[in-house]
Amino acid sequence: MSSRLIGVGVGPGDPELVTVKGVNALRAADVVVVPVMDSGERGRAEATVAHYVSAEKIVRVVFALNERSDRARREAAWDAAGARVAELLGRHGSVAFATIGDPNVYSTFTYLAQTIAELVPGVVVETVPGITAMQDLAARSGAVLTEGTEPLTLVPVTAGAAVLEEALAGPGTVVAYKFGRQAAEVAGALARAGRLGDAVWGSALGLPEESVRPAAELDGSPLPYLSTLIAPPRRDGGRGGKL
Repeated sequence: MSSRLIGVGVGPGDPELVTVKGVNALRAADVVVVPVMDSGERGRAEATVAHYVSAEKIVRVVFALNERSDRARREAAWDAAGARVAELLGRHGSVAFATIGDPNVYSTFTYLAQTIAELVPGVVVETVPGITAMQDLAARSGAVLTEGTEPLTLVPVTAGAAVLEEALAGPGTVVAYKFGRQAAEVAGALARAGRLGDAVWGSALGLPEESVRPAAELDGSPLPYLSTLIAPPRRDGGRGGKL
């Protein structure tokens, strides 16, 4: 039997937003890997998983989750994490990897799966979709992500504020991930695009420290790294106006 690596999306933080299929996958796996930074603090994925499986089943594996400038350090962390998970797959038939949000949307699981495919020939890689931060923020804030024929553009602001500026010039809703450290630049881009009034941002969704606020209140102060922004387009046509 081939070993199985299952990437399980566990949502943005609220344990109640893990899907039934996700919970079943976590419980059916022999072990559940959760990513942690080298500083060792408990991450959001681990905190969510702990609601559904015992601590003895959880294996913490270090990833350079926020490393962008030092490529050598990042690659070394990926290699070490891949070797650890490959070792687990050698001893267990199925290993689940818990990732916040969805495993196919800006997830560390993507890099892990590529590494494991080289280290463990014949491994079966599967994913279980998870609820994303933009969906949760839309629900908590009342923002509508798309109507009618509107496109939806998702950008990581870690790619630079210019990427956000270009997206805001388009016709549809723009969602920005990981914009907290560039909050001032984001506020400026929204104002120039005429989208500041209807935009909302949120962080720590579903957690005690949750914050969901109008983007007009952005004052340039740095926000949590995993902050999410929704900037809808102008909708002047009334009900069905975007059809």
